[in-house]
Amino acid sequence: MKAIQYYGPKNIQCEEIPVKPPKEGEVVVKIMSALTCGTDVKTFRRGHPVLIKEVPSGFGHEFAGIIDMVGENVEGFKVGDRVVAANSAPCGKCFYCKRKEYNLCENLDLLNGAYAQYITVPARIVKKNMLILPDDLSFDKAAFCEPLANVVHGAYRTEIKEGQSVGIIGIGPIGLMFARVAKLMGARVIVAGRNPVKLKMAEDFAHADEIVDLKKYPNPEKIFKDFSDEGKGLDVAIECVGLPEIWEQIFGCVRPGGTVHFFGGCKSGSRVSFDTTKMHYGDIKMMSVFHHTPEYFRKALEYIASGQIEVEKLITDTLPLEKVEYAMQQHIEGKAIKFLIKPWA
Repeated sequence: MKAIQYYGPKNIQCEEIPVKPPKEGEVVVKIMSALTCGTDVKTFRRGHPVLIKEVPSGFGHEFAGIIDMVGENVEGFKVGDRVVAANSAPCGKCFYCKRKEYNLCENLDLLNGAYAQYITVPARIVKKNMLILPDDLSFDKAAFCEPLANVVHGAYRTEIKEGQSVGIIGIGPIGLMFARVAKLMGARVIVAGRNPVKLKMAEDFAHADEIVDLKKYPNPEKIFKDFSDEGKGLDVAIECVGLPEIWEQIFGCVRPGGTVHFFGGCKSGSRVSFDTTKMHYGDIKMMSVFHHTPEYFRKALEYIASGQIEVEKLITDTLPLEKVEYAMQQHIEGKAIKFLIKPWA
């Protein structure tokens, strides 16, 4: 099969490699649609200690396709089934799984290799985090399940309520999906970003109530507060960039009694500073949510299949496997939201 192999930062190659035959409990999926992701871009630029543990490695993790081979003792799936699989599944036995904190599983193996014609899905993912697609749902849309599952997990854990004012800084695909989910939960949503392509998508896809161009208004704190009830500050403020200075900035946008969600992961070793008086006496809830769980992976598929979230609008262009490196460069230059990769093109 053709597959993208990761050798190190800014070093990926499209090569012919063997298809890994399925072991017991595993399946081989013929990948029909894959998507680029911000995490893949970060990995391309500087590596990733969790996703890439040895090289060469498969690359990419958002995909949907058709089961091509089935290992022994696989239950509930057969050759020809149209499926979407998550990039992980919890073990169910560790300290965190026993507390139903499945995203923190100590044995959370992450699946890579979506930029390829086939991918071998581990038995645990097959059993816990692979789903059969509705007949009328396209592979292109279904491939969005994994990134959307992260967002749905974050939005539900934030406990966004109808009528609340929700502000989001950072409108890449994650921020845009966060805004859309918040709207579906009944919130009034204001977003802020710099990229004109993404600012337009905040209107066309997310249906945000207010959109702030940070090139014109580099500090959105006043605008966010003006958007809130009585100018007190946002009920919920969400950071989707992953920069310490933006973490600190968005902290100033929330009202006393509100919630700040630091969803964007910063570079390892980063430090931030907050006004402890405002935090303590303002009774501000500060939180972060990592990854997804089987529950939210299923919820993401429901959102997509129902048409409530028109994920296809986030696709910038469709590319063959050989142009994955070009896609990474386009992301780095801020010229894309998501690329749809077609391994058989």
